Amino acid sequence: MVQDKERIRTYKNLNNWQSFRLKLVLEGLLVGLFSGLLVGFFRYALTVLERQRLYIYRTVLEPGPLWYVAIVLAVVLLIAAILEALVKYEPMSAGSGIPQVKGNILGIYKTTWWRIIIAKLTGGILGIGAGLSLGREGPSIQLGAMMAQGISRLLGRTKMEEKYLITSGAGAGLAAAFNAPLAGVIFTMEELHKNFSAVVLMPSLAAALVSTVVSHIIFGRNTIFSFPELSRVPIRLLPTLVIVGICLGVLGAFFNYCLVNASKFYQLPFFKNNFMRIAFPLFLAVILGFYLPQVLSGGNLLVDSLVTNNFPLKLLLLFLVGKFIFTMLSYGANVPGGFFLPMLVLGALAGNILANIFVSIGILDSALRMHVIIFAMAGFFAASVRAPITGIILIMEMTGSFWHLVPLSLVALFAYITAELCHSKPIYDSLLDKALAKDKEDSRKMVKKTTRNIMERVVESGTVIEGKFIKDIEWPQGVLVVDVKRGDKDIIPRGDTRLMAGDYLYILVAAVQEEAVIKMMEKLK
Repeated sequence: MVQDKERIRTYKNLNNWQSFRLKLVLEGLLVGLFSGLLVGFFRYALTVLERQRLYIYRTVLEPGPLWYVAIVLAVVLLIAAILEALVKYEPMSAGSGIPQVKGNILGIYKTTWWRIIIAKLTGGILGIGAGLSLGREGPSIQLGAMMAQGISRLLGRTKMEEKYLITSGAGAGLAAAFNAPLAGVIFTMEELHKNFSAVVLMPSLAAALVSTVVSHIIFGRNTIFSFPELSRVPIRLLPTLVIVGICLGVLGAFFNYCLVNASKFYQLPFFKNNFMRIAFPLFLAVILGFYLPQVLSGGNLLVDSLVTNNFPLKLLLLFLVGKFIFTMLSYGANVPGGFFLPMLVLGALAGNILANIFVSIGILDSALRMHVIIFAMAGFFAASVRAPITGIILIMEMTGSFWHLVPLSLVALFAYITAELCHSKPIYDSLLDKALAKDKEDSRKMVKKTTRNIMERVVESGTVIEGKFIKDIEWPQGVLVVDVKRGDKDIIPRGDTRLMAGDYLYILVAAVQEEAVIKMMEKLK
């Protein structure tokens, strides 16, 4: 009965499409405001804790170190216990959060928004603040998405409308985390919805702009990375950038493989329970805080130091290997925290290493070293996430490097192609598949098999369904096309309705079958 009422309300929204889209934009503004405030608090807490952590390490070196060390170790044990309790309290708060958001949009996962906000916010602050090599962006995206879901639930919105708002909240979270509104918008379409429709774009843009304004009020308008204004790239450098893209593609594929399998390390007999798995990287963070503090937390300060210091090659290699290994150990512990920012840091380090090598053999001017660092971050992102447009725009917004679209795109393109040739799957898709394989029997996480939603998908050129009549398509059992929108036209679907590239289909489908419908519609002729 409840599902029937919701279905009727959804049909009304489809029949009043213009007013529905306007309503989504207005709700996107509201989502952006509250998501920006929530993520702003998250960023502020992490900033304060990072300063305090640096102060603590300086204090430990003063007379009486044993007492200080004992206190630090006691705090580590306490943090490990709290993180274990939070993940047990809300399992959906573990890890990056982006795969969970993708699963939520696909209708696979059921989530309790306020529980995830509590667990993710607290766990992210404690874990990242303690020095684990995790980023704030994944938690920020999930926090924004869950805030949007909360607003949807409080306003009594339909499941279809809620999906659009969750997408908007995720984009707002990324925008607030990095002061990057355009990247937040593109991320929602390229990575989350894989759909560039106006009904996704407009509320996402509204939410991202408002959340960025909130972030600017709290933190100012400075870019995340402090790069000086850079010169234009000479044409003769472009072949060298192709080599950079290929190298970053290989490294990104290797990063994905290691990250997906990082949790296997904690299957060793030494780790008897989750508490030990969480405590291990926390203790390691304490040790690294004395001897290699550059690899702790997200690492944006390390990127800034690459600008002001010309580190020797051996030290850069140490930073790269240390950051890579500690990121794997931190993420493998399955605590709240992402790898988005550590991934960019690894790209910057790899770019610096390549730049130093190129300078030493005479194929790169030393004045262009910082250019390669910036381009390499976009390449690493494109290779790992397989969302090159998001990566290009994100790096431009994070560095203020708006004059390098062509070289950024070139590195991202060849990194993307190289990762594809390495048969590396996009990292968030891989993590979602892994999570689904593990969680499919967990009733706390998965939606009921009887739950039916309405999903939006576009007919892409060159796919098997393009040019076919609806009746001739081999839809999964129980699937019903309820509406077709072609430009400004609203077409009532019938068996003899021929689908054309660019048509937006609204499909009634069991939640557990949404992924199967997507794969069927994306299959090429």
